[in-house]
Amino acid sequence: MDLEYFFELFLGGLTRGSIYALIALGYTMVYGIVELINFAHGEIYMIGAFTGLIVAGLLTLLGWPALAILVIASIAAMIYSCAYGWTMEKIAYKPLRKAPRLSALISAIGMSLFLQNYVLLAQTPDFLPFPNLIPEFDFLEPIEHIARSSEILIYAVTAVVMVTLTLLIKFTRMGKAMRATSQDREMAMLVGVNVNRVISMTFILGSATAALGGVLIASHIGQINYYIGFLAGIKAFVAAVLGGIGSMPGAVIGSLVLGWSESFFTGYISSDYEDVFAFLFLVVILIFRPSGILGRKESDKV
Repeated sequence: MDLEYFFELFLGGLTRGSIYALIALGYTMVYGIVELINFAHGEIYMIGAFTGLIVAGLLTLLGWPALAILVIASIAAMIYSCAYGWTMEKIAYKPLRKAPRLSALISAIGMSLFLQNYVLLAQTPDFLPFPNLIPEFDFLEPIEHIARSSEILIYAVTAVVMVTLTLLIKFTRMGKAMRATSQDREMAMLVGVNVNRVISMTFILGSATAALGGVLIASHIGQINYYIGFLAGIKAFVAAVLGGIGSMPGAVIGSLVLGWSESFFTGYISSDYEDVFAFLFLVVILIFRPSGILGRKESDKV
């Protein structure tokens, strides 16, 4: 067994899993609060990547250094995507909170298709080059023969985001309100929690993490197009289900498991069926472990 090749696949899977995690966190937070699968979440990731590209292009023309461009492009992408996430919740989901779940699901799919075609018409159907904004850091030279700077940055950012969200939800007032809303929305309203604000904040946070992932992976890969959000969003959804939809640690664990599984599958079996593998994984999960790795089985109330 070629250990160098194995380690290469391991790091590749870790990179995939980290990006899936940044998207899956949004899925699992929204589901945990409103029990809604936001299938337009992948398009928020895509819009974040395009926003980062536009901002990076403008700042590059002004001669800014790459690292400063990356930071500003990421912040701009997060803010712009948060606005989209907030607006999407108000338009597509809030009016349907008391409607059957199928109505909200259809609305989510419709919003996904709308955003895809909106960006297609506003930009181009072709792949666009994305500049490499992640410089080679001197202090990483001893380990850069193992992993690229962009990969190390993706790992670090994912870890920081996960820890930050965990602390926010556990210790802040908004986090406590989110947990109360997740447990019992009506009771949370009775004790004074502004449920509408909590739901909006959930969409905003999820949009921010997805947009950050979009900018990082686009800079790592070097290209984007209007369709990248659909496939990444579906795979992140698979990861969230695998980990246990509604569980933030589960979203990260599921993302890493899916990323490594895809990487080793394509490396040792075939890359032609990489996307098919993710959907097959979803089918197997739903059959044998529908509650996910960290999910809890819900008993029927009688």
